[in-house]
Amino acid sequence: MANEAAPDTAAPGKAAAGAELETVLKGFRVGVTSHRRAEDLIEALERRGAEVLHAPVLTIAPVGQDLGVIDDTRRTLAARPDICIVTTAYGMRRWLEVADASGLGEELVEVLADAALYVRGPKARGAVRAAGLADVGISNDETTATLVDLVLRDAGGRLDGKSVVMQLHGYTDAAQLERLRAAGAQLITVTPYRWVRPEGEDRLESLIAAVCAGELDVVTFTSAPAVDALFSAAHELGMHAQLIAAFRQRVATAAVGPVTAAPLEAAGLRPWVPDRFRMGALIKLVTDNLSRRQTRRLETPAGPVELRGRTMTVAGDELVLAPAAMLLFRALFDAGGAVVPRDALARLLTQTGSSHALDMAVNRLRNALPSPDLIQTVVKRGYRLRVERSPRS
Repeated sequence: MANEAAPDTAAPGKAAAGAELETVLKGFRVGVTSHRRAEDLIEALERRGAEVLHAPVLTIAPVGQDLGVIDDTRRTLAARPDICIVTTAYGMRRWLEVADASGLGEELVEVLADAALYVRGPKARGAVRAAGLADVGISNDETTATLVDLVLRDAGGRLDGKSVVMQLHGYTDAAQLERLRAAGAQLITVTPYRWVRPEGEDRLESLIAAVCAGELDVVTFTSAPAVDALFSAAHELGMHAQLIAAFRQRVATAAVGPVTAAPLEAAGLRPWVPDRFRMGALIKLVTDNLSRRQTRRLETPAGPVELRGRTMTVAGDELVLAPAAMLLFRALFDAGGAVVPRDALARLLTQTGSSHALDMAVNRLRNALPSPDLIQTVVKRGYRLRVERSPRS
């Protein structure tokens, strides 16, 4: 019959793709430090099967705590700037919202319409255009430094007598402000939002402890101030050295772009950074990099042992190990049957490398395994995982 519906052959494929998406990060644990748009990031990771530990390192101060924005707006109106530098879409929108609420919105848009507007990326450009304004230049790598380069180049290197207003983005990039002043600019800064520590730091302490214990696979960052705040909190807790060591050895870091990555790189870390500095690209990069760490398998006398992220199975049965026991087992598994020295294992558990703590952890690990003798003691050397080698031909 002509009108009879054709069989739905696409549905099974879609269902299979959906099922695959839901398991691609199964067994992996991701730390999320962002406050703004955290829900989008968390939902995307959990939809792919990841377990997420959310600990917002910084939050944006309420508008009521940013009354200085109105004063800065009035200074901008009085100066009628020649140049306006817009660094973030959110900052631009919030600036206009605060100005509207105080009855200054229309006048601010009129003044900015007469200025040469420079924007730090497509999202900032979108916010400017949404306000009915147009920019004259955009940074090619979405950094403030490149944007200031562009402003100075267009001005022939000098800004003498020019009034410049710069919208900051949560923290002061002092080096770029000094460059503008050194070129002769009469500079006004506007900070539509400020980063502050969230109330209650239990989750932040839990995140730092989880990184130090190797209980996460990767921690994501979407702002440079969040990196600085995490490092500062770790210093206050006396755990900064442990945190950096864990990031270097066991826990990856992922940053949404080069500006966010800069303080991580300054600490000697090598964060994952997507080619496109967007949340979607960050999610894809984290997914791709973690999923490459597919199931690893070793044959043992107790049957095949498989590790995938934080998930472990022995002969097909999933085991749940305590964090310290899992940390030890992963180290022995990674050695592939080679001996791991006692002091190396002890340092995984405590800063002091306590021998007693190691002995207790090894005992607990053996008791949790279906065959305690999977962990073999090598006298005066350390421990090894009993692995069945393939016979040589």
